[in-house]
Amino acid sequence: MPPKTAATPQPHMGRKIEGIRTIKGIKQDTLAKQLGVSKSTVSRIESSETIDDDMLQKIANALEMTVEAIENFSEERVINNIQNNYDNATGGPQLSGPSCTNTFNPLEKYAEAMEENKKLYERMLEMEREKIKYLEELLKKK
Repeated sequence: MPPKTAATPQPHMGRKIEGIRTIKGIKQDTLAKQLGVSKSTVSRIESSETIDDDMLQKIANALEMTVEAIENFSEERVINNIQNNYDNATGGPQLSGPSCTNTFNPLEKYAEAMEENKKLYERMLEMEREKIKYLEELLKKK
């Protein structure tokens, strides 16, 4: 493996761990409890460029992933993956692919709803007429 130079910066392991923890929705104190360390220790780990192999393995286990996945983690790739999934799911900017179309005509649904309202209104009027008729009969008996 070639030595690290200014042209090939060493990946910041702490930032990768912080990024993974954040994406997974795990708080520092939760990770600290899983590792059996203090929250300030997790904070120091996340600010460290390098992490010893034993601690990295513990962190990988706590985050339910492999050491290699942590080492290869890239926020840029995650963002690209999310964007690609979003674009594909919504028929995004690509010219071909899945598209979203209505399987019903909104005007037909509106007309159906209006017809249903009309029927409900007519039933309500009929019930009111029956009440009036019943009350009139009660008055005649008195």
